[in-house]
Amino acid sequence: MKKKQKIIVALLSALFFLVYSSCSREKNATIQNMTVELLPDPLGVDVPHPRLSWQLRATVNNVRQKAYQIIVATSPDGLNNGEDVVWNTGKVNSDHSILIPYKGKVLNARQDYYWKVKVWTNKGPTDWSVPGHWTMALTDSSDWQASWIGVDSLTNEGEQLADVVHTRLAARYLRKEFNMKENVKSAKLYISGLGLYECYLNGTKVGEDIFAPAATNYDKTVYYNTYDVTTLLGKKMNTVGVILGNGRYFAMRSVTDTGYGVPPTQHFGFPKLILQLEVVYVNGEKEMIVSDSSWKLNTHGPIVSNNEYDGEEYDANLELPGWKKNGYDDSAWMNARVVEAPKGKLMAQRNTNIKTMEEINPVEIKEIDGKYIVDMGQNMVGWFEVKLIGKKDKPVVMRFAEAVNDDGTIYTANLRGAKASNIYTPAKDGEFTWCPRFTYQGFRYVEVSGIEYMPKPENFVGKVNYDEMKTIGNFETSNTTINQIYRNAYWGIRGNYRSFPTDCPQRDERMPWLGDRATGSYGESFVFNHTLLYEKWLRDIKDTQEENGSLPDIAPAYWNSYSDNMTWPAVFLMSANMLYEQRGDVFPIQAHYTAMKKWLSYMESHFMRDYIMTRDVYGDWCVPPESPELIHSKDPFRKTDGQLLATSFHYYFLQLMSKYAILCNHPEDVDDFELLAQHVKKAYNDKFLSKEKGYYGNNTVTANLVSLMLDLVPEDFQQRVFRNLVGKTEIEYNGHVGVGLIGIQFLMRCLETYGRSDLAYRIATNQTYPSWGYMLENGATTIWELWNGNTADPAMNSRNHVMLLGDFLIWCYENVAGIRTDPQEVGFKKIIMKPSFHKGLDFVKAFTETPYGRISSEWEHIGNNLKWKIEIPANTSAVVTLPINSEEHVLINELKMNKIEGVTIVNKKEGLLTLVIPSGIYEIKISSSET
Repeated sequence: MKKKQKIIVALLSALFFLVYSSCSREKNATIQNMTVELLPDPLGVDVPHPRLSWQLRATVNNVRQKAYQIIVATSPDGLNNGEDVVWNTGKVNSDHSILIPYKGKVLNARQDYYWKVKVWTNKGPTDWSVPGHWTMALTDSSDWQASWIGVDSLTNEGEQLADVVHTRLAARYLRKEFNMKENVKSAKLYISGLGLYECYLNGTKVGEDIFAPAATNYDKTVYYNTYDVTTLLGKKMNTVGVILGNGRYFAMRSVTDTGYGVPPTQHFGFPKLILQLEVVYVNGEKEMIVSDSSWKLNTHGPIVSNNEYDGEEYDANLELPGWKKNGYDDSAWMNARVVEAPKGKLMAQRNTNIKTMEEINPVEIKEIDGKYIVDMGQNMVGWFEVKLIGKKDKPVVMRFAEAVNDDGTIYTANLRGAKASNIYTPAKDGEFTWCPRFTYQGFRYVEVSGIEYMPKPENFVGKVNYDEMKTIGNFETSNTTINQIYRNAYWGIRGNYRSFPTDCPQRDERMPWLGDRATGSYGESFVFNHTLLYEKWLRDIKDTQEENGSLPDIAPAYWNSYSDNMTWPAVFLMSANMLYEQRGDVFPIQAHYTAMKKWLSYMESHFMRDYIMTRDVYGDWCVPPESPELIHSKDPFRKTDGQLLATSFHYYFLQLMSKYAILCNHPEDVDDFELLAQHVKKAYNDKFLSKEKGYYGNNTVTANLVSLMLDLVPEDFQQRVFRNLVGKTEIEYNGHVGVGLIGIQFLMRCLETYGRSDLAYRIATNQTYPSWGYMLENGATTIWELWNGNTADPAMNSRNHVMLLGDFLIWCYENVAGIRTDPQEVGFKKIIMKPSFHKGLDFVKAFTETPYGRISSEWEHIGNNLKWKIEIPANTSAVVTLPINSEEHVLINELKMNKIEGVTIVNKKEGLLTLVIPSGIYEIKISSSET
């Protein structure tokens, strides 16, 4: 694809460092073994103060930035010759290299801006970087001259919305032919099509995005995308064509009668389009093509139904050959109608759209009773593309499933009311190739019927679709169970990125539950550059907040679920903290501080009694039940007191809000939060701590976990509480997981923190129930919704959930590999490297990309010796802890540590040696029986 065809959606103010791409590696300037790397060129920026970031790459160690200079201009020539400059920082003495806010002249809508940076370091200066670039979006509603168009009614036989379970609506096709003059200098397309759109210029698809624009609460926010389409325009006659799918704008389900208590999904309206094509000619003249009533519209095309739950139906007899190109006869099409705009504010989309990120092929095909069961070998999320031979008017039906029954047929009971089927009807005998556009499935197996021969694996392609982002981390050990859990997590997490994190991708749910990702987002941050996704989701959560401050369980609230629960909305505060600590970005906290405070005030005024938060709805969701057929335990001794959970989380939130008040320059709030926290902590211990027995509540593992990890346990009780936690785990649960969604967020780190890394390792490597390894032993290739997901009621046994992953990924990176950020010098400006060096592992290899660059940690046991290779990015340092008392048996890069520039000893304590090591690549060897 040509560079100018590529869509780069409008990014947040943190836009430049957030997306790592191979493109950025082309933008460097080399001097003295150092490079300055900028990020790819974004289009459609709508923030007044975009923030600029860069990375220093060096082939020498101990590189620290001392100063920088940024220049921004409105043209490449101006950037080089000093003309058209809108901001020149001059030389700024600072080691800051991420999220530097633009402070120049006012940025104009539609304007291109070019920037470069020069850096001074302790090793000398770099040259100027190769320029970066961004384009401002439409920054005001007055910039829009286009109208929303469509038809707000059912038009085809069989379409239905009201009072039915399976809603149906055909795709809408819109087109417009227009003349252009020659000598086009530039052309930008601004478009939003709800629920989903595909746009074509002269028959060529614009961009590679799918499921665009990002789904939102359309009553509050509607996103548009920006594309540079200069190379797609013809010299004279041109045609723009758009297909509109339903997405989440037209209700996916209307009423509740599926038998599983599934509520109706919110209905916003019928599909509609707004489009504005702005052309600038070489002579400076401008022209605009906009959506209006002169456009033509057809609702009788080949996509006769599309629904995210039920699938897509395509009738090739209804194809419209040539409709996307010049000269097509659209006289039989209706004129589009100018329709009422969505209620939400039209804004430039800052996060990336969904894209096909990988393709896989089947591993096996079997015939059962004239139907063909295709096994992809991996539970995946996306599209199933087929190349088959069909018969005219004989539908080819594809039914999707995550598992198969004992007889090899597909297992669909856990799909509940979702049809999860695609249907293609050929218009003639012979070969056809087809892939859906406006639906997706979560599946490993596909039942294909309607063909009369055994297909081959090459007839099918699984297209793995999720929000476009880079995989920035990897983790591998000598233990195959840990490695496969990690792989299952990788597949499950990315499969549930759908403009926001969803719970599952297969049944009639697929909802952005808040409770699933509070800690999950933290672990995911080591693996994926998901920053834009979570920043967008925090805006979704804010959009769903009610006037009184209440937050929902799901955001956007496609199901109307406001249960006023403390633990589920935790993600609002905790993911904002994740973005701050892991990415160094305070903006989400600042943007949502008022909403967070409003929510806490609401909960306190309605549900706090004598400093105890009395409201909890879900408890420790999905704790392992006592019987294999159960979803939820009925044993009161496995259930954690909901008030204990709510109050412990409330205390933690007050601690976070005290920190946020300082970050947001609200010092007047700090004392209020801290004083209330003191009262809550006292009331919590008075009510829930058994001082005689040394445990909390009814001594569940989760009750003791949250008390310890949320800093509620008095110091003189901590070891007793931890012993009770361990006792329950080792004796009652035989060294297995004994917690649900809440407890699993803290389990692995708590065991490490209090000195039982051996038990954490045992839990991670168990293969019997209940454990992640048990899922593997029963064929899982993603993470299950339930610990007993192979035996429980199919009403809730999704094979692709990540809520029970908990803090496993955090444990992998922070405890096993030893990569974490200092909470004071966030964004990995200072790195804490302290692996557990588990005896059960021969080696560990891990890396993650951070705002400053790549951090890696690779260690291996060699007899009684230890070899550890680490990589620390330029302009950072690391606090490194070695499992040895003295430096006498330590070599760094084959030298004694006092020979290594910048390495200093900061502590010798309890058999540990702690060093500060500057940036660079180091191989540490420890020769000692103690290792």
